[in-house]
Amino acid sequence: MIGIVVSGHINFASGMQSAVQAIAGEQDQMEFIDFVESMSTEELEVQLRQAAQQVDSGEGVLFLTDIPGGSPCNRALSIMMDTQNIELIGGANLPMIANAAFERDGVSLQELVNTLLEIGASCMQDMRKELEAVMAPEPVAEESEDGL
Repeated sequence: MIGIVVSGHINFASGMQSAVQAIAGEQDQMEFIDFVESMSTEELEVQLRQAAQQVDSGEGVLFLTDIPGGSPCNRALSIMMDTQNIELIGGANLPMIANAAFERDGVSLQELVNTLLEIGASCMQDMRKELEAVMAPEPVAEESEDGL
């Protein structure tokens, strides 16, 4: 099974942990690391490296972070650059993280990345447009001259 490490600013990771547990139950090989104000980026990287080692069973590790280019993402990127079989998605959302729990068994690390990117993109919706589409009147079918 692919190991997952979720990280983000302040309580992003612990908030996601609560939500994932409510949706998917307690997860093995899944760690959540908050980057809190009292922590240096060096301390964050140490915790991320430890978490990656804890969740790695040999099938790879996927980091899911909150903001592309933010400290959790940058530190995970540093780990990805010097460690084999690690991937990183910056800008992860709850549907991606919850689905990672369900989709990570029996697939390659790259297949999981591709699946989660599709899920993340498809879950973002303009709800006004969705509502307008549902509320739009049904088109009236025109009667043909022969009555059929």
